[in-house]
Amino acid sequence: MRSFADETGDGVGDLAGIRSRLPYLAELGVDALWITPFYPSPMADHGYDVADPRDVEPVFGDLPGFDALLADAHARGIRVTIDLVPNHSSHDHEWFQEALASPPGSAARARYLFRDGRGPDGGEPPNNWPSVFGGPAWTRVPDGQWYLHLFAPEQPDLDFTDPEVVEDLETTMRFWLDRGVDGFRIDVAHGMAKPDGLPDMVPMEDTGLLADHGPGDHRFDQDGVHLVHRRVRTVLDGYPGTMAVGEVWVSDDDRLAEYIRADELHLAFNFKLLTSAWDPAALRTAIDHSLATVAGTPAPACWVLSNHDRPRHVSRYGDGELGTRRARAAALLQLALPGAAYLYNGDELGLPDVDLPDEVLQDPIWERSGHTERGRDACRVPLPWSGDQPPYGFTSAADTWLPMPAGWGPLTVEAQAADPDSVLSLYRAALALRRSSPAVDGDALAWLPAPEGVLAFRRPGGLVCLVNLSSGPVPLPEGQLLLASEPVVGGQLPVDGAVWLSA
Repeated sequence: MRSFADETGDGVGDLAGIRSRLPYLAELGVDALWITPFYPSPMADHGYDVADPRDVEPVFGDLPGFDALLADAHARGIRVTIDLVPNHSSHDHEWFQEALASPPGSAARARYLFRDGRGPDGGEPPNNWPSVFGGPAWTRVPDGQWYLHLFAPEQPDLDFTDPEVVEDLETTMRFWLDRGVDGFRIDVAHGMAKPDGLPDMVPMEDTGLLADHGPGDHRFDQDGVHLVHRRVRTVLDGYPGTMAVGEVWVSDDDRLAEYIRADELHLAFNFKLLTSAWDPAALRTAIDHSLATVAGTPAPACWVLSNHDRPRHVSRYGDGELGTRRARAAALLQLALPGAAYLYNGDELGLPDVDLPDEVLQDPIWERSGHTERGRDACRVPLPWSGDQPPYGFTSAADTWLPMPAGWGPLTVEAQAADPDSVLSLYRAALALRRSSPAVDGDALAWLPAPEGVLAFRRPGGLVCLVNLSSGPVPLPEGQLLLASEPVVGGQLPVDGAVWLSA
């Protein structure tokens, strides 16, 4: 949202900016949008601290503007999904303000996780939990109690054992579904249930460190979270054609599969591809595990290479010419796989992370970690649309909410749209084939024999995808060449190249 397009001229992306760029998205060939939070918020975590989940933050627009965006997107055949942030609210939410003004044991405090402290005067936190963003996960209020915030102090966790909390989530869902949204991306979908008694965390084996948000962190992926997702699914089933995808950081295939049972989420992000190195064994393992997760469930696999919380894959794969070359090949790999593919805005332009100066960093992780963790700002720099100088058509303002670097002129949409060999042109071609070619049909893949360091698989419709991660060129098998990430010379697939063939 903040980094896609700014139509109002304040340097921050907005709903009108998305609406103005719908022709670009239609030409790109996407089926749906996921819009990050645009709700009223003090912006302690760039909108993931929601003060009112049933309205629009003025910096992003208003409800009529959202309705206009939704109508225009639907007219172009593009569905719209929006973020739900159920695990926590903003500290400015009226419920939390009521809780602060109410005594311990009150109904207002029961909506959150308030606890007495430890020690003779209750001056120590109720347990040893750290915040995902650094520092302790507890903050003390003036009457002596503490409240839990797994993320920033401005994001107090809600207690989903309180019926009013679940009912309010359903009310929020119906508010947006009645306006016509097509579904939701559920933030921290593995986090709404907490372990009974909120016990201390045990150090992880071999490190002495406490787990933090991901696999192995016992504060997440509690069985009670599935009760919440069944309630979510019940609401969605009343609106045919809608869906929910969960942000679920669970490494075990069987545990992740539980989130996509027939009465729970329609999709769950599988982050194994996103976290894999540029290595044939690692990538094949990621694909195999992702497919194993959905086997026996009604859900397809869900593939991700980058997102707003992780380094862009161009940078992850080596930056510069090397990173871009590998990212082009990874795009063909991702889009050849069966299932749903999510693109983070800027993937289609081959954007890298940006090395930002300390003084402009805005991610709360930077402050909460005592300036030891730089946070996620590097992957959130606004998109370049046109021109050869910042702000590259992103805004009419002189400055953008995060500064844009010099040298991005060749990466703009304008420059790449005119270049048939650009990353943007590659994505457009791949998405068009993915939508129209019968070779991409079928919900499975079969691995094919291939030289060492090469991944090769066939889809039931006849598409063959090869990715060369070896140290030298390899010959292409027979078949019609549909698309290549790099020029194919003399029938040889170059290093860090990928192709689609029709067998």
